[in-house]
Amino acid sequence: MSVTARNSTTTATARTAGRSRAKKPVGKVAFVAAGPGDPELLTVRAVRLLADAEVVVADAGAGELVRDLLREDAEVVLAVDDEGHPVAPSARAKLVADAARAGRQVVRLLAGDPIMDGSLALEAAALSKSRLGFEVAPGVSLLSGVTAYAGAGLVGGKAREVRVVDFDDPGVDWAAHSTSRVSLVVLGAADRVAELARVLLDAGRAASTPVAVTRGVTTLEQCTVSASLEEIAAAAKAARHSGPGVVVVGEAVAQRRHLSWFETKPLFGWRVLVPRTREQPQALTEQLVRYGARTEEVPTISVEPPRTPQQMERAITGMVSGRYQWVAFTSVNAVRAVRERFEQYGLDARAFAGLKVAAVGEQTASALVAFGVRPDLMPTGDQTTAELLADWPEYDPVLDPINRVFLPRADIATDTLAGGLVELGWEVEDVTAYRTVRAAPPPAPIRDAIKTGAFDAVLFTSSSTVRNLVGIAGKPHASTVVACIGPATAKAAEEHGLKVDVLSPEPTVSALAEALAAHGDALRLAALETGEHGWRPSRRRSGARRKAT
Repeated sequence: MSVTARNSTTTATARTAGRSRAKKPVGKVAFVAAGPGDPELLTVRAVRLLADAEVVVADAGAGELVRDLLREDAEVVLAVDDEGHPVAPSARAKLVADAARAGRQVVRLLAGDPIMDGSLALEAAALSKSRLGFEVAPGVSLLSGVTAYAGAGLVGGKAREVRVVDFDDPGVDWAAHSTSRVSLVVLGAADRVAELARVLLDAGRAASTPVAVTRGVTTLEQCTVSASLEEIAAAAKAARHSGPGVVVVGEAVAQRRHLSWFETKPLFGWRVLVPRTREQPQALTEQLVRYGARTEEVPTISVEPPRTPQQMERAITGMVSGRYQWVAFTSVNAVRAVRERFEQYGLDARAFAGLKVAAVGEQTASALVAFGVRPDLMPTGDQTTAELLADWPEYDPVLDPINRVFLPRADIATDTLAGGLVELGWEVEDVTAYRTVRAAPPPAPIRDAIKTGAFDAVLFTSSSTVRNLVGIAGKPHASTVVACIGPATAKAAEEHGLKVDVLSPEPTVSALAEALAAHGDALRLAALETGEHGWRPSRRRSGARRKAT
């Protein structure tokens, strides 16, 4: 995907000499509203149009919002001048028209709510002069977005009417908006709410009228400050927030007591570092996002082929020739290593015919099923090699025609499983299927964020993730909440001078995320009791590291 900034002086590509005079088909044009800020709020139609677009003419910031939805060869043209300022509607329309006349599928991506602010009408009128047809994919409106995500209703109680005004409009009759029947949405007043309050009080609006000021609408930077009309100035000043936002005034704002759901997520706005192995389940990240967190995954382990591949080659040949009775997989990486070898030799899951397959862990089992192989044996208790050994049958020369077990695993794996199988009478071929090495250090901005406390929490899912993260990026800052999946991982963290704040009650990533969420919710509620808004651990950075206790 390429990104280009163009202004109204952009010229068309020189025509190729001697091209055919046949009229080139005109591309389709669609206006797409980006919405209030959360890309998840794009309509289904908008997503489809963006996926098909060859050219996206975007407002500043809007292109970044949808970049993951675009095809790789899509060109993003920023509708700004050389200084980064928006160009005139006629110039934006020309960018769209030029691309469409070149036969390309064009999306004009407008930031925010272009229907409410009138920008869609201006550009559509300019484009109509080019006699090009178009369609419109409207987005979530600012009105519904800000009120739904802030938990502040527009209609309810005495409020029966909704009015939208611009604070900078000199023609506004504020007295006409003073009745309790009106819910007032005020644009351009977030940083002047004290002035707005005086204007409304002077116009006769009741001092007890609820008011909400919301910034960063529908994003994880959203923050809403609410109070009565006579107290909102002091509340806004105490919150120490600034920037563009929306002010809602009216009785229905009191519904926040029951409707607030977004900013009350337990990890709302938290930046969570997830040091991961190659087989880290995506479900962990998804669960953290549901709790309101922004995640940053940092690979701590790199998986590489064994230095001498001959052992694996002989083992794969043995699987096909009937050398083994069992194959035991203890990780997703082991499954991946065997599968890659199979694909090199033109084999598939049918080569497992006649073999019994054991697996440790749900992710390992899922990787096998995706390969077309269903495990015959998994631990009935905890998903550990010790539990697998407890369920593994002893070798019986009458029932088992072959006594060999193929155990593909990492070069640093322990001998617990292999030794236990030998005690049960099996002959084990313990083969290095892959090597685990420390990953390369993350980019400098990530390393700086780790050391300076820009992350609110870090999740450690194994002792190796602790050791490797500290090795490649340094120790997390003292303010960062440290969460560990189990006692062994917590011990490793303490040995590296970290204080463990959260210990998962079960050795699963789901339980770990849930435990962190519970901890975060407790901190959030404690902060609210002291009047703090938008509190996060990264905003209370200590100058010295905490030591393990």
